Amino acid sequence: MDCDEALKRHIIANLAAFEVHEMGDHRHRAAAVAVTVVDEAFGANLAGLPMHDAWQSRAALILTRRSSRLRNHAGQWALPGGRIDADETPEQTALREMAEEVDLELPVSAVLGRLDDFKTRSGFVITPVVVWAGAGHALTPHEAEVESIHRIPVAEFLRSDAPVLEDIPESSRPVLRMPVGDSWIAAPTAAILFQFREVCIHGHPTRVAHYEQPTFAWQ
Repeated sequence: MDCDEALKRHIIANLAAFEVHEMGDHRHRAAAVAVTVVDEAFGANLAGLPMHDAWQSRAALILTRRSSRLRNHAGQWALPGGRIDADETPEQTALREMAEEVDLELPVSAVLGRLDDFKTRSGFVITPVVVWAGAGHALTPHEAEVESIHRIPVAEFLRSDAPVLEDIPESSRPVLRMPVGDSWIAAPTAAILFQFREVCIHGHPTRVAHYEQPTFAWQ
C-alpha cells in the first residue's frame, strides 16, 4: 500500500470514528466548503517515503485567495465553497463549487466525510466536506471569484505554534488563527483547518464551534 492510499485510509478511519455535530435545517443560510487533500507535487511518487514523511512533504490542502473585486470578504483566505442550492446536499455543493472556483472536477466517490458545521458571524452555517483529490491535477482560478490558488502543505497546519488564540474586547471567546508561512489564516476558515488537523490527521475529537472570528469577518 503506497503512502497516498495509507493517508487516505487514515483520514477515512478517523472521520468514521468522529461524531459530526450538525446544526439542523438551515438551508436558507447554509453553505458548504471543500477541504480537499491534494498532492502538492502534481503526482510525485511517494512510495519510497515513510508515511509520516509523505504527509509532511507532499500532502496539501487547496485554499484560495478571494478576488479583490468581490463585494464580501474580498482578498481573504478561503476554502472552495458557497451557498447550498435548494436541491443540493452539502457534498454536491462542495464538489460543484470546487469545479467552478478552481476547475477541479471530482466524482462523489472522492468525498471522505464531513467535519462539524460552523456558524459564522456573517450569518451562514458552513458544512465542511473532506474530499480526496490525490495526484496529477492542474488548477485554474475562476477570475470573478478567485484571485489565486494555493496548495498549502498539511505540514503547515501541524506546526507547533498553531493554532494562535487571541483575546479581543468585542467577545468573550478567543479568536482562532492558523499560521501559514509568515502570515496567518483567520476563522472561520482557520477553525475548519484546525479541526481537519485534529480529527483527520491526529484522530482527536476536537470541537471548534466555540472559537471566535476576527471582527473584519463579522460582516
